[in-house]
Amino acid sequence: MPLKMRLARAGSKKRPYYHIVVADARSPRDGRFVEAVGAWNPMLPKDAERVTLQEDRIKHWLGEGAQPTDRVLRFLDKAGIVNRPSRENLKKGLPGKKAQEREAERKQREEDARAAAEQAAAEASAE
Repeated sequence: MPLKMRLARAGSKKRPYYHIVVADARSPRDGRFVEAVGAWNPMLPKDAERVTLQEDRIKHWLGEGAQPTDRVLRFLDKAGIVNRPSRENLKKGLPGKKAQEREAERKQREEDARAAAEQAAAEASAE
């Protein structure tokens, strides 16, 4: 049974509150879970205690093979339980393959036009 450590939504409409639960990966988001190991209240101000975690139970389930989702992993990293590797996509801002091809074609046309203009100027000065 693949276990996930994820958020289960609770609270009323427009007033979210999340339970951090260990659940089977195939169960629905707010459905059946194995154990609740924490909570997150995003409505509280950032300087307040928004996340509560049961560290001993979280370590137990991580040892059992439960995989935390990215958001839960951020909470665990901030609490110092698990180290979250930094994810840097250095190629994110680069243009795509087609745009790079168009740019290369444009530069080639400019170079050809510049070379033709230089050749025409050289022929005109030679006469």
